[in-house]
Amino acid sequence: MNQTRLDIFKNSLLATAGLMFFAVGTYLIIQANLGVNPWDTFCIGLSEKLGILYGTSSIMISFSIIAIDLLLREKIGIGTILDAIVVGKTVDLLNWLDIIPKQDNVIIGIVMLLVGFFIAGFSQYLYMKAGLSCGPRDGFQIAIGRRLHMIPIGGVNVIILSVVLVIGWFLDGPIGVGTLISPFAMGFMQQFAFNLMKFEPKNVKHQDLFESMRVLFGKKQQKEN
Repeated sequence: MNQTRLDIFKNSLLATAGLMFFAVGTYLIIQANLGVNPWDTFCIGLSEKLGILYGTSSIMISFSIIAIDLLLREKIGIGTILDAIVVGKTVDLLNWLDIIPKQDNVIIGIVMLLVGFFIAGFSQYLYMKAGLSCGPRDGFQIAIGRRLHMIPIGGVNVIILSVVLVIGWFLDGPIGVGTLISPFAMGFMQQFAFNLMKFEPKNVKHQDLFESMRVLFGKKQQKEN
């Protein structure tokens, strides 16, 4: 995987598409107006405390987690950088376009919430499959998963999201019914998507940034006679 420039280009597009889908799922969860997921509670709380855009807050958090990933010896790659930038700024774009208003109708809000959870869970399969290293949060999730190998990756996600939720609460981030079920719904939807696609993220051989740079800018290997 990702042995040629074309491979990296195609998988970068796949990763970007997955991240944009994740942003769409995030946007739907926010606009459902029933409480955002823990990471968004954290991001929105931080953005309001600092007076910055959601996307800028997301980027700040993402690069902080990248530093933790490096300490945990997790690979950082093109996909990691794309995740740190694309998701937050895509949500900012969707907010600016104001395509879907925040819902006052509870039934419609519940439907939007569930659709958002599913899109977010399935999108993680798309960009993890690209093998260009996971996003900061998913790299962290996988690093913890390797250390808690007896717990399914969905269960690890529940633990992480629960901790993030507490941090978001201290920052006065928005919390509602959707927030409280998010650690379980997100973990379930993610595990469901992985099982549906017969995908195990722990088994993906990810290419780090240095390996990608060697392929992109190194000399073409001569074909063996």
